[in-house]
Amino acid sequence: MSDLTTDPYRTSLRTAADWGLVAIALPTLAALALPVGVRNGAVLGWFGGTMAPLFLIGVVLAVVAGASAPKRVWGAWAELAGVALAWLLPLHLLNEGLDLSAGWGLWLFLAAATLLLWRVMGVLAGVPGWTRSVIVPGLFGLGLLVGWEVLVRGFQVPAILLPPPSRIAAALAANAPVLWDDFRQTVLTSVLRGYVMGCGAGFLVAILADRVPFLARGLLPLGNLASAIPVVGIAPIMVMWFGFDWQSKAAVIVVMTFFPMLINTLAGLGNSERIQLDLMRSYAAGYGSTLVKLRLPNALPFLFNGLKINSTLALIGAIVAEFFGTPVVGMGFRISTEVARMNLDIVWATIAVAALTGSGLYGALALLERVTTAWHPSMRGR
Repeated sequence: MSDLTTDPYRTSLRTAADWGLVAIALPTLAALALPVGVRNGAVLGWFGGTMAPLFLIGVVLAVVAGASAPKRVWGAWAELAGVALAWLLPLHLLNEGLDLSAGWGLWLFLAAATLLLWRVMGVLAGVPGWTRSVIVPGLFGLGLLVGWEVLVRGFQVPAILLPPPSRIAAALAANAPVLWDDFRQTVLTSVLRGYVMGCGAGFLVAILADRVPFLARGLLPLGNLASAIPVVGIAPIMVMWFGFDWQSKAAVIVVMTFFPMLINTLAGLGNSERIQLDLMRSYAAGYGSTLVKLRLPNALPFLFNGLKINSTLALIGAIVAEFFGTPVVGMGFRISTEVARMNLDIVWATIAVAALTGSGLYGALALLERVTTAWHPSMRGR
């Protein structure tokens, strides 16, 4: 539905449209009096080249068309096209060899474009369906990457401090076989095994502690104590106990994931309401039937909460454990060795792989939670 005038949130955005466009237009006009960059010692203004005026005209047209954005979706997409043009300009100028560090007109122009992007995202976030759940988060992440690229290259930040995303992507492509071996050793060998053992043990012990109450009273304080133990303290101990292969990394993961799963499972098992338990007793249901048919289904949101938390903890634990001893492969091994060699591109590429892996695992569990607990009250409105 393209007409958004019936939505109160969109109506408030429409009221704010005038001052929003003014706030965007003022820095854009001020930027025209300032340079966009320096080439061979010569300061270039907006009309010193061929492309900058075209980018500016495209953005102005998008802003004019986007005046209807708070009431119609097509206007928001027009504004988004203007933002894309604005952020393509510094990339174009960088590829032409301009020094943008003194191009204050360009940076002021990008600040106005960022305000425009804020306005656009506010409109698109109110559109139901894939636009709100997928496109808006994707555009937000893409905007962060483009901003990172432009700022790092524009201000000539040394790559040893912070490389641009394009350089990290090039390192990913150039070292793909090595990074795949590291991924297979860390994730497929250590993380998955330790994750299954740690979460499984936490779940089973929680069931036992629920049946034997004094275990819960004794284990919960231990859980608080274990959560305060730094992973860098237990990792070298586990390496000495279990050796340099995946067993020591799995042991670290078990220690890190056991108690979060235990605590979340116990909290979930205690989430059933008294009237529901009384109903089960009225049908002469025993402990096992009540557990399987009522308490575990009600505990699913808590179980998935523990699983999602542990999905990131397991990856962190495995990588940190590899700093203290591993075969000559693994993400932690790669980070520690390449930092010593000052190969920061490979280090950032490994970090990118780890971040994408953790996000993928978390997202897969969140999707599975949505599918399996769609009936639960906690999922209403999501």
